Amino acid sequence: MLNILRRHMTVALTLLALAQHSFADQLLVPSDYPTIQAAIDAAKANDTIMVAGGIYHERIKLKRGVTLKSVGDDSPGKSSLHRAETTILDGGGKTGQGAGVTMADHSTLDGFTVRNVGVFDESAWQKHHATQGNEQDHQHIGQPGTPGIDATNVSCRVINNIVHHNGYSGIAISGPQAAPRITKNTCFKNLGAGIASMNGSRALISENTCFQNFYAGIGHENASPTVTNNHCYENIRAGIGISEGACPVVRSNRCYRNRRAGIGTRSGAATKPIIEDNDCYENDMAGIGTEEHAAPIIRNNRCYKNLLAGIGSQDHATATIIGNECSQNQKAGIGQQSDAHTTLINNHCHDNQTAGIGFEACENGTATVIGNRVNNNQLVAVGIHSGWNVRLVNNQLSRETGLPPIVMIFAGASVQMSGNTIRGGGVAGIRVAGNLQADNNVINGIAVRPGGPPNFAIWALPDAKLIVRNNQIQRWRHGLYAEQATVTATENQISEFHNVAFAVKSLRGNPTITNNVITTKNPDAKIVGDASSDIHPEHNQLIIESP
Repeated sequence: MLNILRRHMTVALTLLALAQHSFADQLLVPSDYPTIQAAIDAAKANDTIMVAGGIYHERIKLKRGVTLKSVGDDSPGKSSLHRAETTILDGGGKTGQGAGVTMADHSTLDGFTVRNVGVFDESAWQKHHATQGNEQDHQHIGQPGTPGIDATNVSCRVINNIVHHNGYSGIAISGPQAAPRITKNTCFKNLGAGIASMNGSRALISENTCFQNFYAGIGHENASPTVTNNHCYENIRAGIGISEGACPVVRSNRCYRNRRAGIGTRSGAATKPIIEDNDCYENDMAGIGTEEHAAPIIRNNRCYKNLLAGIGSQDHATATIIGNECSQNQKAGIGQQSDAHTTLINNHCHDNQTAGIGFEACENGTATVIGNRVNNNQLVAVGIHSGWNVRLVNNQLSRETGLPPIVMIFAGASVQMSGNTIRGGGVAGIRVAGNLQADNNVINGIAVRPGGPPNFAIWALPDAKLIVRNNQIQRWRHGLYAEQATVTATENQISEFHNVAFAVKSLRGNPTITNNVITTKNPDAKIVGDASSDIHPEHNQLIIESP
């Protein structure tokens, strides 16, 4: 009996739903209703309001389940759909009240231009564009304001709209119950973000074009949307900005020619976005930048031709940077500064104008660098300034031409290198003024240079401290050149050098050069080039090969 009642109830509910659907109406503006709001007020759930082209001087509030759509097909116009370009909601500047469009649960807004909500200050836009946003207030993107389109605590669809020249963000998504779909909109010249996701919202933001907005093209504060396949360019700050505990997934976007970063993260360790498979290029700062303790995962992105680093970390950021390609940037491929704490795994950094991977001077920065390919950068493959403690493990570091060292370790830096392959020419494979522990590395030169500029596998400057063990060194003038440094060198294998394997002079402390294997075809070759030192060459093995 109970099962029969349940079946009857199910059938009744299905018929009711079908009846409701069958009685959905289509309301026409302006032929049936003189204003859009009048049509909305008359509509019920599942109704569609069709709006003819024209300029409508009103701000509207949608109702639950109502679709508002402009008349016309999806033929393209100059920058968006033709019907969106010709069906305009004008908010009246200072005179109107509320958002240009206030969305309701399960409502749809399809194919409108929303403009002139609040006051767009062109002079302020020009000023801050010229200064790259450096003089803008460090305001939360979620500060109070009146957006072009407001989706607060609703699930809805905002599609095919053009939102521009508003006095706040173009589209604002706010609240923990907000899970709208924001797709195929064009947002530009808004005096906030093009699209702002805030206060616990969980939107899908996809296939939008956001450019020349006052802050980010797409901005996040304490929100967790999915942001995918958007184009964000020429915004005053980032193309995509992530802050204040936001944890979005940012995937497959193109961010280019923004005045600051293509994608930027900041404002606290709770800011933990996943940034993957994006193209960030020709931005005026980094392709992807992170600062202020933010902790993003940055993986499988392509960052190229940016005016600073391809990927940059600073100000105590704790970025995990995996599998990215960073090339042709004006500074480093991946750059770290001001006490960042980074992990770099399996990235490819090539053809950058300074370092492939660079560490600027700081007080206390740390980095683990594993399995990266760093080749053919203009200056060094890896440059490490003072204040850094860096582990380099199983990386491939090379440069075919040029004089700078392949790895440069400055005074005040401490570096552990293990299992790396270093190949190239220049003055040194590794040039050290700080502290270095190098174990099990392969350091191969291109050709021995007997004269001219230095050509040393490892070059230790005065006051450097080295522990060099079990490395394979080939085709350098000297395997090690050190003066007034502290040196321990054991169990290394050195071959194809010029006359002296260890060219050392006035070493400090208790130098140790023992149990190394030296292979050469030169019967006059020496293991150690400083007879006045306390080093005993006989504690090493010299193998003379047949010419």
